[in-house]
Amino acid sequence: MSRDPLVIGRIIGDVLDSFVNTTTLKVTYGSREVSNGHDFKPSQVVNQPKVEVGGNDLRNLYTLVMVDPDAPSPSDPNSREYLHWLVTNIPGTTGVNYGNEVTSYESPRPTLGIHRIVFALFQQAGRQTAYAPGWRQNFNTRDFAELYNLGSPVAALFYNCQRESGSGGRRMYP
Repeated sequence: MSRDPLVIGRIIGDVLDSFVNTTTLKVTYGSREVSNGHDFKPSQVVNQPKVEVGGNDLRNLYTLVMVDPDAPSPSDPNSREYLHWLVTNIPGTTGVNYGNEVTSYESPRPTLGIHRIVFALFQQAGRQTAYAPGWRQNFNTRDFAELYNLGSPVAALFYNCQRESGSGGRRMYP
């Protein structure tokens, strides 16, 4: 059985196909680094995170996609995937600030259940222009990657997010 947190968290399957992680991706909200499956409250992710992309060459360019596959609720994800952020043309060994923000950062604000927030990083074949989708809901990371010939991801991370008062379990009282 695989111990890959992306498999256990169903990121592989729901959002991405299996891939080999070949580049480092570091996402930090304030002083807190995102680790697969860790919990963040909406108040902790209000501001755009710092994102550092690995690689070993400034000439390599990357695309970062941030989605919520559990919108509006994990039991009925009929808006799957909700696009929270899209940045292209990020040079290797730098961060998203050096890329082209196609869709601005929108902080996750789940109202029902625990949502998985996914960061997927793709290496581009070269500099390219990507267009913002007409709406954020029903985005499809796989279709986007295929449309822009991005291939498989080179890195991915996810965290769990639920409303501030959420406890993760069932409520004992009405």
